[in-house]
Amino acid sequence: MKKSIYLSVACALALNVYAKDLGTIEVSQKVTTKVVKDVSLKEVKSADLAETLHNQVPSVNLIRRSGIANDIVIRGQKRDNIVVSIDDAIVCGACPNRMDPPTSHVVVSNVDSIVVSEGPFNVENFGSLSGNVKIKTKKPKKGLHGDVYINGGSFGYKKAGATLNGGNDNVKFLITGSIEGGEQYEDGNGNTLADQLKMATDGTPKASSQFADKYHDMDSFEKKTFMAKTFIDITDNQNLELSYTLNRSDNILYPNSKMDAIYDDSDIMNLKYTMLGLGSLSKKLQFKLYNSKVEHPMSTKYRKSSGVNSANEVISELTTDMTGAKIINDAKVGGGIFTVGLDSSKRNWDGEYIGLGAKSKLTGRASINDVDTKNNAIFLKYNKDFQKLNLKVGTRVNDTTITTGNTAYEDRDFDSVDANILTTYKADKQTKYFVGVGQASRVPDGRELYFNSSMNVMSGTPTLDQTTNSELDIGVEKKFENAYLKVKGFYSKLDNYIYFNKNNTKTITVMDTPMKVAHNSFENIDAKIYGIEVMGAYDISDDLYVNYGAVYQRGKKDEALAGQTNTNLADITPLKTNIAINYDYGETLKTKLELVAVSGWENYDSDNGEQAIAGYGVVNIKGQKTIAKNFEVTVGVNNALDKNYAVSNTYADLILLSDGTSGEVMLLNEPGRYIYTNLKYKF
Repeated sequence: MKKSIYLSVACALALNVYAKDLGTIEVSQKVTTKVVKDVSLKEVKSADLAETLHNQVPSVNLIRRSGIANDIVIRGQKRDNIVVSIDDAIVCGACPNRMDPPTSHVVVSNVDSIVVSEGPFNVENFGSLSGNVKIKTKKPKKGLHGDVYINGGSFGYKKAGATLNGGNDNVKFLITGSIEGGEQYEDGNGNTLADQLKMATDGTPKASSQFADKYHDMDSFEKKTFMAKTFIDITDNQNLELSYTLNRSDNILYPNSKMDAIYDDSDIMNLKYTMLGLGSLSKKLQFKLYNSKVEHPMSTKYRKSSGVNSANEVISELTTDMTGAKIINDAKVGGGIFTVGLDSSKRNWDGEYIGLGAKSKLTGRASINDVDTKNNAIFLKYNKDFQKLNLKVGTRVNDTTITTGNTAYEDRDFDSVDANILTTYKADKQTKYFVGVGQASRVPDGRELYFNSSMNVMSGTPTLDQTTNSELDIGVEKKFENAYLKVKGFYSKLDNYIYFNKNNTKTITVMDTPMKVAHNSFENIDAKIYGIEVMGAYDISDDLYVNYGAVYQRGKKDEALAGQTNTNLADITPLKTNIAINYDYGETLKTKLELVAVSGWENYDSDNGEQAIAGYGVVNIKGQKTIAKNFEVTVGVNNALDKNYAVSNTYADLILLSDGTSGEVMLLNEPGRYIYTNLKYKF
């Protein structure tokens, strides 16, 4: 489908909204955010939160790695350029190849809402360079409530789970757990993950990366989760919240990588203590403490390269541990809310290789050698209304130290000041204009600085500087009686942007054969990203309504990298359109017809591994019926037309497999037609 078709659809919908003299509609939008509500109730296809965000938020795109545990991109930004939190706990993955991104450590069935914030307008969290994803899980309720559900779908997907929550005015609790698994999905051409890998690596020497015959048809993942929460009202103005989330994933296949995950375990703990109305200097005082741990061993166990019965298996074992604490005080000052906060966090990232048989010499070799990233900061915010004008300002002062167990490299120290101002002008009850200017920074992470490959070559770059994003956001919101429209544009200037340079290599000799391997692969560049977003809703009748959104963005390097000519920035998804037609018959029947469409990749970084990808349009259908108040049945079809297509490109910052003959990096196709059903009993 051509770009012009998508633009025409978006413009036609926008004109349809403007053509009506309408009043107001309630939508889940704020000036710089998109809120996805009731996630656990509406999204039951699978556990993968990344897919949900890709389908629901136009500015979010998917990086497909497997049948589960996929990653996200927001406005061309990913990895440490965006911050993901789960109930205010910052969560990081342990895998340097993003097999376990932060969104994979919580399942959709446990999520209440997701707030996606774009731009450098969050001073509460460390490293909020270009966006934030705040995931809020279910909260306990008074009384006694619960549900039991089973879910089944194509490609052998099955899931079962239950939730119990209750309590009184003083103490409330919630306990929920689930277990799920799935076979390898088939793409639109009927090829499993193993089939796609075989076709992409059908040649020497890459054939060794294919799945061994005994594992060719194995399931693609298993996952177990558990979450417990306790909310205690100590007094009328004091409360304590405690939560624990456990995720256990096993045998996750990543076909276009060299390794698969033997398991991926995470534990997330939260404590929040709140006091209200302490006096003129404190409207609300909060203490927050969290810890998130991830263990992630990936291995060649299931590949031909590991030899007979995996005798020569190679394991890359990594862990990460994130601990943080905040003190936040809100006070009424000058007719507005003044917030002051102290924030401290420490992330440890550690990894080593283990080799068996002929690969035993790898054992004990460090990949990421005990890297600590410590941040201490103070942040200030002020929010005030001046009749029709709302003003929000914020600043954050950071002091960051990075140390490594590799004594060949010096410790790194970084200082920065983040700041932003966001103004909103309400011209009338229906029209709102906004403009925001912000600057934020983030330091290089342990992988970018110090990652050591299995060839014992430093692919990280220990001399990297921190990245600074200076951004302008501007837009307008318009509400009508039965419609809503928001149009906004942004321009982001990235100084010392951390970028992967495929040309940065070192020649080593392996078995008398010289070969090039990545060496000091990351470097600082200057770049820019800009774009426009159109989103809105339109009520056709009391029961029938449309949600839509379209996003177009471009990314450019200021100069091509040394030895290269391409100035396109990687990870910039072409024009994307989301349109959903919803029909709700009261509270008992809800249906949705959804289109997710992306134009073909024309502007991509071919010098650093990206390639041309055809555009696509995918139709999803879902219906949800409540029976006798207690039973809920959901049926749906994703990719109803069984299209064969790929979503994510092949930027070389991910270590992906390539064809044994042409050297072209393997694209991983999306699932074909997926039919699912979910049965739930509520009490």
